[in-house]
Amino acid sequence: MTTAAAAMVLALTALSPMSPSALARAPQKADASGRHTVVVYRVPTHDQRDAQKLISAGYDLIERRQGDDLFVMGDPSTATGLRRLGFSPTAVERMQKPLPHQSHAARATGGIDDTYDGGYHTVDAHYAHLDQVASQHPDMAKVVTYGQSWLKQKGRGGRDLKAICITKMKQDDCRLDPNSTKPRFFLMSQIHARELTTGEVSWRWIDTLTSEYGKNSDITALMDSTEMWVVPITNPDGVDIVAQGGDNPILQRKNADDSQGSCGADGQTGVDLNRNAGTHFGGAGTSTEPCSEIYLGPAADSEPENTALEGLFRKLYPAVRTGTGDTDPAPATAKGLMISLHSDASMVLLPWEADHTIHTGNDAALRGLAGQLGKLTGYQSGQAGEILYDASGGSDDWTYDKLGLASLTIEIGDSDGRNCSGFTPAFSCQDSYFWPKMKPALIYAAKQAAAPYRTSARDH
Repeated sequence: MTTAAAAMVLALTALSPMSPSALARAPQKADASGRHTVVVYRVPTHDQRDAQKLISAGYDLIERRQGDDLFVMGDPSTATGLRRLGFSPTAVERMQKPLPHQSHAARATGGIDDTYDGGYHTVDAHYAHLDQVASQHPDMAKVVTYGQSWLKQKGRGGRDLKAICITKMKQDDCRLDPNSTKPRFFLMSQIHARELTTGEVSWRWIDTLTSEYGKNSDITALMDSTEMWVVPITNPDGVDIVAQGGDNPILQRKNADDSQGSCGADGQTGVDLNRNAGTHFGGAGTSTEPCSEIYLGPAADSEPENTALEGLFRKLYPAVRTGTGDTDPAPATAKGLMISLHSDASMVLLPWEADHTIHTGNDAALRGLAGQLGKLTGYQSGQAGEILYDASGGSDDWTYDKLGLASLTIEIGDSDGRNCSGFTPAFSCQDSYFWPKMKPALIYAAKQAAAPYRTSARDH
């Protein structure tokens, strides 16, 4: 394994390495500093079903694959369980990471300048940024509050859920009406709280659209013709937990919903919002164990972060996919494009992510879009189960299924050995590496919002 690849795996740590039942019997023990040992294992596989075998056994697969090898987060005892399942794991890295605090209170804020771990922006900073952009560019930006987080709904602190609409304003722009004049490009990030790069890419996208209008011909044309919607923090309760770790961020993936009981001082409560959406709910790549990193929740769309987001989507896009079968297409005339940002597999994924053996009715166009984005970023492209592993209940499957909206996931990663891999790479990687890679990809994607299905894979 190369040094860069090892570093890439090192940062992808998790907090639920054993099966949930084993976790309940023998939870990880923190040292006096409140940290625990996380071990990253490289796990060779020999069958397409091995990924689901690992998931079903309760192991936490990171969003990374190298050839036929998968990667699992665990503790020093995890290798024994993997061997009992018939795998031959190799420990490639170990590190000390903090555990979630008992309190889920929001981190103290310094407003737009509030950062942690070298420069990553807190929820307060992101929200102050949205307000500042709208205040400085009232002819270009409007902030929308579209719901409340789980903690806020329960009266336990928590957050509003916020989006921003960016365009060169004309009458009736940025209305919550699916019958918009302009096509809409939607970007969302940090649905998995610990995937810090995704929120920073959204921050830079917002600034680029407003600061380069009238200076950059591509940006000017987009702003004149298209509404750009951004949800920079989809899971604010989770991001608040991450930021509590300061310069050693807590690697919280899920939201803060503890209604199914506590996982103990050493576990991670919450629901994986990207397994909770009401499409193909409970399929491959999910767990019914509340302490699992991929816990799907007690019911489809049980989490307010998801129901609010889906409500926003319904207010922005008409439901043009009238068929209910997995192969029923959206019409070629449909407008709009949605991208969900994740990290850090260096991939562009298209529906169905729940089941790679089934293609959507718009497979050629979606595959073409993903392929072009892959060329621009240097990433692999395909359905999740083709190049990573199947994962059900995701946001991009939901928007395609329920609305017919062209939808993709970009897994932002270091595909060039730049020591910028993992969930929490050095903050300097954001401007030096990730944004130069992502800017042309997002501009290309936004340009396709007017007619994403009118071309085939060959045309891209």
